[in-house]
Parts: sequence; structure tokens; C-alpha cells
Amino acid sequence: MIVQTPEPDQATGHASDMYAGDVADVGFVFTHTRAMAVNPDAHAAFESLLKAAVPSIGLRTYELATLGAARAIGSSHCLLAHGRKTLRAGLMEEAQLERLARDYTDAGLSEADVAVMAFAERLSTEPQRMTDADTLRLREVGFTDRQIVDITIAASARNFLSRMLLALAVPVDEVPGLSPALVEALLSPLEE
Repeated sequence: MIVQTPEPDQATGHASDMYAGDVADVGFVFTHTRAMAVNPDAHAAFESLLKAAVPSIGLRTYELATLGAARAIGSSHCLLAHGRKTLRAGLMEEAQLERLARDYTDAGLSEADVAVMAFAERLSTEPQRMTDADTLRLREVGFTDRQIVDITIAASARNFLSRMLLALAVPVDEVPGLSPALVEALLSPLEE
């Protein structure tokens, strides 16, 4: 990455808070955090957008939409980071997360969970081909209009961040707390 990022001892305001959050969580500052710290106001806006969407859909659905989008985009950063978040939040066991990473349609997920991941994947690969049928599928499995919009926001937000990190060639850090088998599974869609 050729973009110069703030050094931890020079970061102020929201950027300093971003760095402190990573250090408290994992003991170092992730490179993706450093990239977002170049424009801390954009990061704050991104976080506000997510905070507005998550309450209606819950953390599990948010993480499924995030993983579905990151998987489709091919974002190592987001697959690893959100795999870790999914585990740490107790949203699923490691074995199921490994299965989800390899093939979410055969991971023991509910029909609604699979629909969320499929919607996020399609949004991330061919949004111009989406129709009311894509939205109707979410409604058929029980999501309200507000939840459908918030699932769309979650997947779209992941597109924004994942594509930014990829476009800037931000190096991928080793993410603590993930077994080698889970890392391999989470990154397996990138080999397809």
C-alpha cells in the first residue's frame, strides 16, 4: 500500500480511538484500520451507517450479510475479520463457520440465513441483474421491509469497505484467534 497512514503516536481524535480499539482488542493496529484512519470522518460515518442498520436485523444477520458480500468480492480482510467477530460473538461454532465458508448452502443454516447470504452475494457480483424477485425471497423467509433495506445496507457497506481495501492494496494481517483450518476455510472462496 503506497498511501501513507498515520503513525500510532501521531494519530489524534477519532483515528487515535480507532487505533486504541485495535490495540485493546488484539495488541496491534490492523493495516485496514490504518487505511481508514487516513480519513477518520469517513470511518465514523461508516460506523454510524452500520449502527443504524444492525438493530433491526441483529448481529447474526448482519454478519451473514457481511460474510456473504466479502465472500463474493474476494475480500480476505473482511472474511478473516468477520469470521473472528462471528466466533467471538458466539453466533456460531467454528465447525459450522468452516462449513459456511466453504458452502453456505450446505452449512446447516436456516432458510432465512441462506437467503441473506445469497442476497448479499448477488448484490456483490451482479447488482444490475437484481429484480424484485431477489427482495421477495427475503420477504418470503420472514424479513420485514425495514429489515430488507438494512440487509441491503449491510451488504452494500461491506462492498464499500472491501473494495476500498482491495483497491488500495492494503496488506492482509494475520488475524488472531482463528485456527489454521478456519483461516483456510474462510479464504477458500478466493481459490475458486
